[in-house]
This record gives sequence, structure tokens and C-alpha cells, in this order.
Amino acid sequence: MEGRYPDLRIRFRPGHVQVVQADVFFPNRRALITGATGLLGRAVYREFKDNNWRVLGCGYSRARPRFEYLNLLDTSAVKEFICEFKPHVIVHCAAERRPDIVENHPESATKLNVEASSNLAKVAAAAGAFLIYISSDYVFDGSNPPYRVDSVPNPLNLYGKTKLEGERVILQNSDNAAVLRVPVLYGDVEKLEESAVTIMFDKVQFSNKSANMDHWQQRFPTYVKDVASVCLQLTERKMQEPSLIKGIYQWSGNEQMTKYEMACAMADAFNLPSSHLRPITDEPVGATPRPWNPRLDCSKLEELGIGQRTPFRVAIRESLWPFLVEKKTRQTVFH
Repeated sequence: MEGRYPDLRIRFRPGHVQVVQADVFFPNRRALITGATGLLGRAVYREFKDNNWRVLGCGYSRARPRFEYLNLLDTSAVKEFICEFKPHVIVHCAAERRPDIVENHPESATKLNVEASSNLAKVAAAAGAFLIYISSDYVFDGSNPPYRVDSVPNPLNLYGKTKLEGERVILQNSDNAAVLRVPVLYGDVEKLEESAVTIMFDKVQFSNKSANMDHWQQRFPTYVKDVASVCLQLTERKMQEPSLIKGIYQWSGNEQMTKYEMACAMADAFNLPSSHLRPITDEPVGATPRPWNPRLDCSKLEELGIGQRTPFRVAIRESLWPFLVEKKTRQTVFH
């Protein structure tokens, strides 16, 4: 909830009221969101739009009719697109984020995660646009958490390697860029398969069949609305203090959970049984290797007063309510 007055803006959040001076509020600023059709991209697009930025979202296979079509591998098209729109900030959400897909299609994944990012950084730098590159906790091997922004990366799989290389080409090709590492994301999905978190919900709902759930890998599920807020806050601070915001940042939810624990939390959020969920504590064999605990240290952003966290049970209920099979009969639980 926000109230706006001529000289200041007031943000109301649970237990927190923040007064922001008007010079942080940019009604004439322009933001370009790549991957705006995706889970995070949609949230970032809405966050900037709700805060009176002029926002242009672009996508590829799912672009039209809501967003502009743009092939990020087409150098001339990207240059023309940015030169015409003249964005003040570009939030680069487009990526191949599924580790198994990256392993099976290394060439196309590398083109999108690395080559397209390099090209975008060059064009953004030439246009004077601030660029935020969304990276991943999978740049770390997960053996010695928590990981600071200056910890030595050691990705275990090709996805992590492409995201790390993407970070490098972004920072090499633009002095006006920031990297934002985030962990596994969830939020207002268009289908349950869109997030590695929400995809578990059907197994939670259908309690007539036992379901094995990973109880080995430690994750920090993070709400896309919180990441979107961080992107906006980073951008607003950049507009205030251009020399302050640069380099690598990290943001994450602070609830450590395995997939089994997430599934139990989903069941609890909707008053569903969880006895059919079976925790599997063995490290997965034969799958694309994942880091055991890639916990991110978020102190660099916290020290800047930037950040927002929504409790998992609150956010997961907001995200999954439309997919509740017995929604109509269970409305009395929440209303």
C-alpha cells in the first residue's frame, strides 16, 4: 500500500513505514525489462509500472500480445530497440534457468545466458543505461556457506557456469552495471511448472498417493515480488547516487528449507494433509549436480537499507491459491 503526496512518497509495509523524498520518485523514467514474459520478468515489470515508471517489457516466444518481441541474439535489433526507447535502466531477466535443459542444450543456453548478455551490456553502456543482470546462487558449489559477494565461485553444473560467465561479460562490457544473484524463485505462476517450488503443489494436494520429496539440498525460496522490489530500490538508489551502486549484489529469502519442508509448508498453508510426503535424505544420483547449500550473504544490500522479505507461508498461499483443486469448498478456511 502506498500513499503519494506532492513532496514525498510513503511506503507502508508490515511493521515498517518508510518516507522517501520526492527526488527518488521518477515519473518520467523509462525501464526496459528483458524476459518480461517469465516469472521474475512479470513481477519486475509490474513493480516498476506500479511505481509510475514508463516500462517496456520484451520477450521472445511468448511475447505478443502483452509485450514487445525481441530476439536478444539479434545484435542490430537489440541496438535499434534500445536506441529508440532510450531506457534509463534495463533489468535483464531473460535466461535459460533450468539446469537440466542447459545440460541437454548447451549451445543454445550459452548463447542466451552469455552471448546475449554480453551484447546487451555493450549496447546498454553505449546508451548510458544502468543494467541489472539477474544471476544465480548456482555460481557456488554449496560446500561452505554462506557466500559473500566476493566469495570465490565454483559452479557444479553448466547452468551455473553460464550464469557466472554472464556476470563476467556484463561487468567487463559496462561500467554502469550491477549483478544481482538470487536463489530459487517462486511467485504468481501462470502454470505450476513455471517454478521449481510451485511444481510440487500437485503432489501436495493429491494425498491419496505417496510422494518422495528431496530432503537433502538446502534451498532459500525467494518471492519474485521481493526481488522485483530490490531491483526497483537498487535503481532508485542508482539515480540518487550514481557512483555508489555497481558490482555484485545478492538477495535471498531467509528461510532455509528443503523441497520436503517447502511441500509441508504448502500443506500447512492450505490446511492439507502432509503424511503422504516422504523425505528422501540421500544425495540425488544421476541427476544434474546441484550445490548442497548455496546460501547467499545479503549484507551488502542490507547495509544500504535495500531489501524486502515476505514470509514463505504468506507468499506461497498468495501464489498457489488459484491452483487449489478444492478451492471452492475450502474458501471458508480463508474468508
